[in-house]
Amino acid sequence: MAKYAQLLKLAAVVCAGLVLTSECVVRAGAAQSGADRLKTVLGQMDAASARFHSAEANVQKLQYDPIVKDTTTETGAIYFLRSKGSMQVGAKFDPPDAQTLEYKNGLLRIYNAGNNQVQQYPAGGQNQARYEAFLALGFGGSGSDLAKAWEIADQGSEQMSDGSRTVPVEKLDLVSKDAGVRANFTHIAIWVDLARDVELKQVGYAPSGTDTTIYTDIKVNQAIDLKAFEIKCKGKCG
Repeated sequence: MAKYAQLLKLAAVVCAGLVLTSECVVRAGAAQSGADRLKTVLGQMDAASARFHSAEANVQKLQYDPIVKDTTTETGAIYFLRSKGSMQVGAKFDPPDAQTLEYKNGLLRIYNAGNNQVQQYPAGGQNQARYEAFLALGFGGSGSDLAKAWEIADQGSEQMSDGSRTVPVEKLDLVSKDAGVRANFTHIAIWVDLARDVELKQVGYAPSGTDTTIYTDIKVNQAIDLKAFEIKCKGKCG
């Protein structure tokens, strides 16, 4: 589960609202059947995917262990870059468990500041398919790609805070079509801002507990300082 949990730190699901405003989508959705509404949402995702280039946000990650009934919380920042079908994602998590994560050119790298170690997980074969299934949840992902890897249920609209403002979101519940992924996460729920093509919340449900990620103060298609997300070892990495 560890690798998938790390990938969830980098992953988010995107629906798009560039064809219709989010207000119109919500109103129209109320009159649609579940299947028709999902078809509309996935179509909007396809349209918006071509317009998405980047996003940056504050991130909060909460892991709940039902055995000890305890929640571990991490905070940091994350970015997403999409270009010509490729995905690059990076995140930095604050102390006390400081980590830097990077997915680039098919390689996942995780730097732990505590022990000055870098772990690497090259994507290849079935591993690459699983990596991309998680990263297809990322900002700017298309509806057609989402439907290839996940069974999707539209669970309606809600209101959610994005820092200083409240925005309408669509809740989708995902079950992976990959048995290996389902062994780690039975399903994943995501809350998506249809107007900006970004996710505000994601919850992964696993036998060992839940893994929640919350995104706020999201900036879309703006310049990103990639140097701020670079892996920087103390001397030589172990």
